[in-house]
Amino acid sequence: MAKSRRRQAPLIDPLFAAKPRKAIPYPFVLDAIAPLSPMTRPMFGCTAVYVGEKIVLILREKPTYTSDNGVWLATTVEHHESLGSEFPNMRSIGLLGKKITGWQILPSDAPDFEAAALYACDLVLARDPRIGKIPGARRSPKSKIKMKNAVKPLKPGKASRRSRRKS
Repeated sequence: MAKSRRRQAPLIDPLFAAKPRKAIPYPFVLDAIAPLSPMTRPMFGCTAVYVGEKIVLILREKPTYTSDNGVWLATTVEHHESLGSEFPNMRSIGLLGKKITGWQILPSDAPDFEAAALYACDLVLARDPRIGKIPGARRSPKSKIKMKNAVKPLKPGKASRRSRRKS
């Protein structure tokens, strides 16, 4: 008589188990720009929002630096004044360490946060050129190592260490 073999579910090692994804903060933002088929990617513990190849927003809700929670706008310094007239509570992001940054924030603790965030979504939908940046090309880790170990050209009149030792 043959023994029946039961298949046992493989034991999943907690070390290799997939982490559950964090909930995306301010989901109404993604709902508002859904016609553009936005993509999200994790970035610095936040959620970066892309439309095509442009990064347009970052959604941040973290327990540290709570004053910088909200919707970050990808923009440039030359657009701050015009955007500031439309978003009275918009400011530079404090945790980036600079007084003025290209990124601006619509803080979540502002009284008009939701209305301002939805208006920013309207600007994204209208493809307003003031919001959105195409990220620069990234270097691979190998190219960084190559650059670090590259031989630097000598300045005129300077001898290399090897040639100084030989003389």
